[in-house]
Amino acid sequence: MTTMKSPAEFGPAVTLEGAAPAVAPVAESGAVIAGAFRVPAERGRTTIADAVVAKIAGTAAREVIGVHDFGGSIARSLGAVRERVPGGRPSVTRGVKVEVGERQTAVDLELVVEYGVQITDLAADVRENVIAAVERMTGLEVVEVNVAVVDVRLPDEEDASGETRVQ
Repeated sequence: MTTMKSPAEFGPAVTLEGAAPAVAPVAESGAVIAGAFRVPAERGRTTIADAVVAKIAGTAAREVIGVHDFGGSIARSLGAVRERVPGGRPSVTRGVKVEVGERQTAVDLELVVEYGVQITDLAADVRENVIAAVERMTGLEVVEVNVAVVDVRLPDEEDASGETRVQ
């Protein structure tokens, strides 16, 4: 028959910084085994690829009203051709460049804006949305978000794909 031990029989409680008390393993001599408990961050390494941060930043920037597209005219034209290929889909990283370090990241965006939007306000909104999304999802500190407006979409222009957005 197995008897249950009370928590006090397992040894003294150990509290890690910011953690709830836990019972530490005890050697036969009664001494607490050093290093038996480690916080999860010490048990491995987490890396976040540049492409992940670029997708998050691109998606967050696209959510801002007034952003029409990303990248220069050549990148947009090539993207339109790529989208027409069966199985092709829009690239959320076109016009987005990132540098990712261990704890920080920087983002560069090339935007095409809708005609009539106040560009400096739009850039501030994009910057705020990108910083919030990247920091919330990755835990990385965003040190800068550089916004370059490379084109403006006029109301009577067609997209690079040859289709108008509104019919």
